[in-house]
Amino acid sequence: MFSTGQVIFVLFFVIAFLTLIIWSYRKDLNLHKKQYKGSKWVLLGFIGFVVLLFLIKLVLKP
Repeated sequence: MFSTGQVIFVLFFVIAFLTLIIWSYRKDLNLHKKQYKGSKWVLLGFIGFVVLLFLIKLVLKP
């Protein structure tokens, strides 16, 4: 299905891509903590809103 060269390329690409993403994230970790402080509350609010809509749908279902 895939040639040996294609498999080697995919493995190399995935390893290089993940390494770059991890390196970039760790480099910017302090900036993320400062800039995105409190973002977990926005996520929890969004999830709560979706759950509330789902519950309203269940209650009002004929």
